[in-house]
Amino acid sequence: MEIKEAQFVVSNTDVEKCPAGNRPEYAFIGRSNVGKSSLINMLTNKKTLAKISGKPGKTRLINHFLIDQNWYLVDLPGYGYAQVPKAERLKWEKMLRNYILKRENLYCLFVLIDSRHPAQKVDLDFMEWLGLSQIPFSIIFTKSDKLRPVELEANLKAYEEKMFETWEVMPHYLVSSSETGLGKEEILSYIDSVNKNAGNI
Repeated sequence: MEIKEAQFVVSNTDVEKCPAGNRPEYAFIGRSNVGKSSLINMLTNKKTLAKISGKPGKTRLINHFLIDQNWYLVDLPGYGYAQVPKAERLKWEKMLRNYILKRENLYCLFVLIDSRHPAQKVDLDFMEWLGLSQIPFSIIFTKSDKLRPVELEANLKAYEEKMFETWEVMPHYLVSSSETGLGKEEILSYIDSVNKNAGNI
């Protein structure tokens, strides 16, 4: 699948104000500076669709983009550390949980993980909450170009071992690089297959 059109629809902080839930939705989330905006821009072939910033916490709204008139791509605020007051971070967390739990047309939440780092508690706790809440999700390991192949393989194996401490089966995952385009075809093919299996496209 190749994205031909990506159209901005709306930004807001209230799940009740999101677009009508009549199309499948795929959301992207991760800790601050995990490379989420760069990945979204790579997938959509648009360099400035999602705003990129070196400052953590740049994305502060639920951002909906309509893809090829068929499905929504959603850019969510990052979780974990961000250079904002604690009260605002707590407000973001409530907004995110409301969106994730209430958005019935959310077919998959892509949790972005920086492939260069060992498993972080904040990510593990978040994914455990998704599992307990029965939210469909996949992992995307980002910034794979920053590692040598042997390092990437070792990091992924170590991450799997950590996940198996609490998970019986490793959640579905993909490996990506916004710099080289690695993972683009696999991510879009996965979205396409989910849509087709659900009879939406």
